[in-house]
Amino acid sequence: MKTVAILATLDTKAAEADFMRTEIETLGGKALLIDLSLVGDSELKADITKQEIIAAGGGNLDELLVKPNREQSNPFIVAGATKLLLELQEAGKIDAVVTLGGTQGTSTCAPILQALPYGFPKVMLSTAASGDTSPFVGIKDITMMFAVSDILGLNVFSRKILANAAAAAWGMAQSEQCITKSTAKGVIGMSNLGVLTKGAMHAIDLFEKAGYEVITFHAIGAGGDAMEQMMKEGIINAVFDYGLGEIADGVWGVLRAGGPERLTVAGKLGLPQVVVPGGSEHLGILVSKPSVIPDGWTDHQITWHSPYVFVPRLNAEEQGRVAKVIGEKLAHSTKDTLFLMPLKGVSSYSAEGGELYNPELDAAYWESLQKELPNTIEIESMDNNAQDDAFVERAVAYLIEKLEK
Repeated sequence: MKTVAILATLDTKAAEADFMRTEIETLGGKALLIDLSLVGDSELKADITKQEIIAAGGGNLDELLVKPNREQSNPFIVAGATKLLLELQEAGKIDAVVTLGGTQGTSTCAPILQALPYGFPKVMLSTAASGDTSPFVGIKDITMMFAVSDILGLNVFSRKILANAAAAAWGMAQSEQCITKSTAKGVIGMSNLGVLTKGAMHAIDLFEKAGYEVITFHAIGAGGDAMEQMMKEGIINAVFDYGLGEIADGVWGVLRAGGPERLTVAGKLGLPQVVVPGGSEHLGILVSKPSVIPDGWTDHQITWHSPYVFVPRLNAEEQGRVAKVIGEKLAHSTKDTLFLMPLKGVSSYSAEGGELYNPELDAAYWESLQKELPNTIEIESMDNNAQDDAFVERAVAYLIEKLEK
């Protein structure tokens, strides 16, 4: 029998949580009610009470109730629920989790679900799911469902939505697929961009023929960060960091910017890696007016990824700034790291015939990178474009050699 944890503030969402519990039990599962409330009491008995949650987070409910303040109490609730939920998951006592709430409840539940490992089913029913969900999802595989109406009371509409969310969590719990039990020799993490897809497809084919699986990440912000989180969780054994657009955009704080740890984790963990500055010769800038060049970029080579994504080619000085950041981040790498430079363009945009083709800027970028890259890593260049078969084959061969030595 599969067990689904239900996270809710039972002082305001008792009827809805109880309905979801009944739905899960009707489907043949077991529900575990976890109370995230603070002030009010509920007649519905929780399997894990708010007192237990706050105590597990290092707080004291009686002290917090002297001057009830959600901002003050929330860190204890989040920490306690995270600790207890992880313990239950690691012990195999729960198989999925579903949460329900408005903006405040969603904000409370989001970091709890983000702490759970990849692959563990996470469903979040929320009134906030129709807007920008990135703060709630983060880089984890959280399934958000839009509640449409407020989650306040049972009616002909809300019962169906609550039933769908409960069934979704219970259904996901039935899957026997396991991320940590690959039958391959190893799992490669690979970053990718649309301007590198031809090369990425060739790399996947080569790795799979050699007995390896590849998880590919769209390197437009969350993708690279997710790849590095999977390194930390032990899912990924080696890295082909093919697309570094997140580094370039990070310097300017634009569309594809990655997080502060981007390009540092493999080195810190000692994982074999090949790093290519793919897609880092240009930026991706989101514009509010379609096809209108933003101020400050009219003197650059440009193209458009879409009417709303403006793509300028960086000049020599700007490429130097990107090279400096790449060098600083790779300073964490001391072994089994190859920086591989394609001298004929780092993406399809800068390949011969591409919209951003500029051999002089390609040469300037390589010159800057040679000055900035640390001497603790291997550095090679090839007279190819980043997508050429020979270039990709060298990257794949290096990683396989390191993995099989």
